[in-house]
Amino acid sequence: MNDPIISITGLNKTYQGGFQALTHVDLTIQRGEIFALLGPNGAGKTTLISVVCGLVNPTQGQVLIDGFDSVSDYRQARERIGLVPQELTNEAFETVWNTVSFSRGLFGKAPDPAHIEKVLKSLALWDKRHNRLMTLSGGMKRRVLIAKALSHEPRILFLDEPTAGVDVELRRDMWEVVRGLRESGVTIILTTHYIEEAEEMADRIGVINRGEIVLVEEKAALMQKLGSKQLTLQLQTPLTKLPGTLQHEALSLAANGHELVYTYDGQQEEEGHGIPALLATLEREGITFKDLHTRQSSLEDIFVDLVKERA
Repeated sequence: MNDPIISITGLNKTYQGGFQALTHVDLTIQRGEIFALLGPNGAGKTTLISVVCGLVNPTQGQVLIDGFDSVSDYRQARERIGLVPQELTNEAFETVWNTVSFSRGLFGKAPDPAHIEKVLKSLALWDKRHNRLMTLSGGMKRRVLIAKALSHEPRILFLDEPTAGVDVELRRDMWEVVRGLRESGVTIILTTHYIEEAEEMADRIGVINRGEIVLVEEKAALMQKLGSKQLTLQLQTPLTKLPGTLQHEALSLAANGHELVYTYDGQQEEEGHGIPALLATLEREGITFKDLHTRQSSLEDIFVDLVKERA
């Protein structure tokens, strides 16, 4: 897949007063992918989205949206983007239908009730179309934000912290909605604090810290490359110490000698070291075990390590 829909080159943003929010950001988003942008608070996630969406002008650099420059071809670039902000604006007395239809008009699109109906149905909002926003639950309001962003048929959807403050069940509903949108051909970029959201949803992950993109990787490759795994063997007979052939920094005893713990990464396994060699050595030493289980580091562990590393 090599069909970029967003190309960001040499992007810098310095605010008045000298605060540098973005430093030489280069990033390419492929058409049809779900890209998660992770970073701690104040890392530059919202500034980056604001620049790409044309809400904030860059100090330096260029953003191309489907081939259109975000500054010189502002209208063409912006109409390709739907932006779902974190907060609902104050249209409390308006109905769902009117709010979403009005958003379409803002982009100069002719009224299209059939499209609005399709969007509302896809987001399970059709039954609420005549309701005023003030009567909706938080989760339904969040869906209205997505409907507004999709009203003008954008090719790219930005979700800024899409499930912040919503419960776990609703979060999973939202993930289903996002997957459905991707299947319909929309490219999705989401910023999130919830590592599990990126782990569940994204094809690729970018990590931003202090205004710099510190890493962009396919999710599976990232987890394999940086994620450590742990194999715990429950021994038949406890050991007081490891025999010489098992003296290795990746191996340790736990639970008063009842457990042998092996910590390794995906690369070690690929290089032919690892579990098969360990089990063969145990057999030679006459060490038997009655149970084993594995644990893999989550994206959260990886993220924390990455940010710490570059602090």
